[in-house]
Amino acid sequence: MNPFGFTQDQWLDIGISAFIVFATLLLGRWLINLILNRLVKRLTSATKTTLDDVIIDAIRPPLHWLVVVLALQLSLERLAFIETLGELELADLYFVLYLLLVFILLWRLISRISQWYLREIAPTTETNLDLQVVPFISRISLILLAIIAAIMLLSRFEVEIGGLVATLGIGSLAIALAAQAALSDTISSILIMVDRPFRIGDRIEIQDLDTWGDVVDIGMRSSRIRTRDNRMVIVPNSIIAKSMVVNYSYPDTQYRIQIEVGVAYGTNLEHARQTIIDAVRDVEGVLPDHPVEALFLQFGDSALIFRVRWWLESYIDTRRMFDRVNTAIYNALEAAGIEMPFPQQDVHHKIDPADAGQIAQILGPSQSRQS
Repeated sequence: MNPFGFTQDQWLDIGISAFIVFATLLLGRWLINLILNRLVKRLTSATKTTLDDVIIDAIRPPLHWLVVVLALQLSLERLAFIETLGELELADLYFVLYLLLVFILLWRLISRISQWYLREIAPTTETNLDLQVVPFISRISLILLAIIAAIMLLSRFEVEIGGLVATLGIGSLAIALAAQAALSDTISSILIMVDRPFRIGDRIEIQDLDTWGDVVDIGMRSSRIRTRDNRMVIVPNSIIAKSMVVNYSYPDTQYRIQIEVGVAYGTNLEHARQTIIDAVRDVEGVLPDHPVEALFLQFGDSALIFRVRWWLESYIDTRRMFDRVNTAIYNALEAAGIEMPFPQQDVHHKIDPADAGQIAQILGPSQSRQS
């Protein structure tokens, strides 16, 4: 006697469906591991990082349960003859299960990738900004993911979410306006981390602020620069992002500097040029394998102007190098008998002959008193 009224073929279909579900539950994990290990890893074996392994480990469990839910859905769809199944809202159940599993998969991906970056990449960037920015971006991404999942779930069950979305939008706008400066600094810090115009230890110049020194720290809101006189300048990252930054440490620390030297009119140019170049080459700290140049570029008011250029190993020694080079050039030109004129002007007064007598009368008594 058949207590449920199913025929033999229907019982066979029920058995097949149950077998599919249990087989997928038991063998699905093994099959997924086989595919991921043999196919995906073979394609990504050429990569030098472990990011692909992290991604595979993150998606492995949710992917297994996605296959199980898919097998359950296909198995139940085969049993259309069971009337009670038609009365259930299986479509909504499948939607919730798929949404939950996709949410878990994306959550694990975001969390694992951020952990991998902090573990593998951040220690090699020579800055602490990654340790602050990456967790911040990860938390924001997870919050957005949760909000999107909640909105999709409520929309599925026809729950009115217009008011909630409007409230969230107004609240977000109010927060953004109240924290506009902080958000600008935070976004700028992320751009600095991505673009990397400078690193900790670099000597930079922020031209709009007329500030330069060594970068001590790059934070979420500001960067700290130690000036040459050992003063700490704290600059908001938003200002740095809007300013022109000169990096004296990139691409390397070798640096070319220049001065201008004037010699008297009538001087032999080639003799003066060679005297200056020889003097600069003998200065300690001038790189011998880089050119030293003395370029005659300008006719000055009182002198012929040479622009003298040379290279040094590090920007740190710039001011002392100016002292040494200026001293060497002055001594060399003096020893060679080359004059370095100071600025001078000749003033000529033109007097009308008709006024000459009057001027003589005015100046006459004073000259007689002096005599």
